Amino acid sequence: MSHAISLNDNWIFTTTDDSAYQLKPITEGHMVSLPHTWNQTDGQGGADSYFRGSCWYQKGLIVSPEDLTKHIYLEIGAAGNIGHVYVNGRLAGESRCGYAMFRVLLTPYLKEGENLIAIQVDNRQHNEVFPLMADFTFYGGLYREVKLFYMDDIHFEMTDNGRDGIYLTPKKLEGRTFELLVEGQVANRSAMPEKGEIRVRLQDQDGITVLEDVMQLAFEDQTKFAMRSELIDPILWEGVVRPYLYSATIEVIVGGRIRDSRNISVGFRTIEVTTDRGFLLNGKPVKLNGVCRHQDFGGRGNAITKEHMELDMSLIREIGANSLRLAHYQHDDYFYSLCDRYGLLVWAEIPFISIPSAQDPESRNAEEQLEKLIKQAYNHCSIYCWGVQNEITIAVENEHTHRSIQKLVRYARALDPNRLTAQANIYSVENESVINRYTDLVGYNLYYGWYYGEIKDLADRFDAFHQAQPDVPLILSEYGVDTNPKYHSYTPQVQDYTEEYQLLFHRNAIEAMSSRLFVQGGYVWNMFDFGSANRREGGETGKNQKGLVTIDRALKKDAFYLYKAYWSKEPFVHLAGRRFVNRHQELNDIVILSNLRRVRVYLNGILLTEISNEEPVKIVKDVSLAIGEHLLQVEATDELSHVYRDEIQLCRVMEIDSSYIHVKKEESGNVVNWFEKFDLSNAESIELKEGYYSTFDTFDEYDGNEEAKRVFLKYFGDMTNNPFFEVTKNVMSIEKFAQITNIPPELLAVINRELNVIKKVT
Repeated sequence: MSHAISLNDNWIFTTTDDSAYQLKPITEGHMVSLPHTWNQTDGQGGADSYFRGSCWYQKGLIVSPEDLTKHIYLEIGAAGNIGHVYVNGRLAGESRCGYAMFRVLLTPYLKEGENLIAIQVDNRQHNEVFPLMADFTFYGGLYREVKLFYMDDIHFEMTDNGRDGIYLTPKKLEGRTFELLVEGQVANRSAMPEKGEIRVRLQDQDGITVLEDVMQLAFEDQTKFAMRSELIDPILWEGVVRPYLYSATIEVIVGGRIRDSRNISVGFRTIEVTTDRGFLLNGKPVKLNGVCRHQDFGGRGNAITKEHMELDMSLIREIGANSLRLAHYQHDDYFYSLCDRYGLLVWAEIPFISIPSAQDPESRNAEEQLEKLIKQAYNHCSIYCWGVQNEITIAVENEHTHRSIQKLVRYARALDPNRLTAQANIYSVENESVINRYTDLVGYNLYYGWYYGEIKDLADRFDAFHQAQPDVPLILSEYGVDTNPKYHSYTPQVQDYTEEYQLLFHRNAIEAMSSRLFVQGGYVWNMFDFGSANRREGGETGKNQKGLVTIDRALKKDAFYLYKAYWSKEPFVHLAGRRFVNRHQELNDIVILSNLRRVRVYLNGILLTEISNEEPVKIVKDVSLAIGEHLLQVEATDELSHVYRDEIQLCRVMEIDSSYIHVKKEESGNVVNWFEKFDLSNAESIELKEGYYSTFDTFDEYDGNEEAKRVFLKYFGDMTNNPFFEVTKNVMSIEKFAQITNIPPELLAVINRELNVIKKVT
């Protein structure tokens, strides 16, 4: 019988990159346990920049004569971003998919006695490996668990880029009947074909067998099988309402002995997206009340344990979310299992993000990552769609980009024709764009009221899209604002980083989505603050602060409770503004977040007012505070007369507390709008001449002409040292750059006047 052991402990690690470590033991390293990343500190703002390099892990393995009768596989949960596995100095396998599990057959490289496993892991920039550029840290390391599998001669396939070697497809037939298709492949590593059988048994949660099937087979070198069974009136997997799971046991039996087996959870459900009834789970409309999640944690980087994942899930469930977008890559398989167990509908995706690769024009690496994601996560009923791209047109939208998206969609449908395909567009993709016809579900990442426009523009964009694409289901795939919980304001405004502005922004988004059936729902960006090593924003370094919870999970921002008030059925009451302690104005609006109707408000022990309404956000206007300290308390009562309480301390002060104000660059004497230093007086547009340089050429095209290069460097010289420039110069034009930054049209006209007199040499 096959079995597995953990290989997480006692690895020797070094940041010294020496190819001799393929065989030579590391002498100047230190002991680590997995999961491990070398960017747990500098990847979250602990340094001016974070280390991206090639590092080595080594571990000794004692192999007995009996072990050598088995087929031994090394399973690496993930190696960020490239991994090479050496056994006794010989290359045994590699991975160029930094978020996917991969396995290596070790047996041909092992010997009796002591063996050396050496793994080189590299998180440097490789322009043919995705992601190339993104607003999150590309952590390096063996950041998931590592296991060793000892397999009999005959076993389910271990190296098909999948996880189980078995693929279960529940499919609804007529009426209340479902078909369960069990497909897979058995590997026979013995010298001779063997006769045997595949046995499938499905049990409910009481352990009662509800389905059983057996197939007789002759196992050759590689033997595929497909078994179809029907189940009448199964208990449905109904998301968070009732996430019912059956347990499937699949065994390969030869000579009356079980040689290998798998236990896989199965959920029976149907999914449909419509523009007139919304998202349908088992035929019932469900608004996708979702959040996005990255896989990192404060002080740990992405080397998180099951306990960290369970904590994340508990916080996600606390706000009442029913869906997750697991961005922007394949997550740990255990987290998908948690989603199955607790009923959260999952948008799963690959890191085909921001910019395509000039070195990989066919996007083969994206295709490989898509195959591994789908095959390895195929058996998770919580996953309803495969995301094929995120803002891939941020730098360029051309025929090549379109072909790449279409190719990935076709491949996803070939691998899994029973799930939806999805994509997340940057806001600049036109509503009428043909891109919006490629996938079953179209997402837009919209930040109106943060990076551009006003918060009210979100609803207008929804309506404009629906008018342009009336039969395309739309989802708000990202939305959010950076929020530092130490900043506060009576008059919150764009990019002040206050908790108060985060509340305004998200309340507007909730209301805009809830009133439109064609909007399937949305995903808050983000559930948790996360590492983004190159960020310097909002009073923090190395972090994206758009989370509802801080990166260490220690502090729930007020917006966390806003969503809990709208989405959760767990009774509670919360007073917003508890970190806005020092109040310099006499009259204060008190904001109460609750999913309960009846609330009493007390100031210094005296009843201030009683509120009775269904609104999740209840506001007591113009509460007068005298100079000094005050105790504000609330009591909320449910229908069973249970009482829920919260309280905060406030202090009326004479002057504004300056620590609540984020000092922006323009307030400290610097110029935020860098283009203001240029003369824009001659900004009249000109008719561009063919055969001459213009702002429509890519950055690297200017390198071919000294005059054009001088013009480019005159305006953009400061950005050439930025990693963004290096990875986008082959595809990014000044025109495209202007769409995602604050470059005014007047400057484009001025630049074109200088460029369009320089003739191109063919």
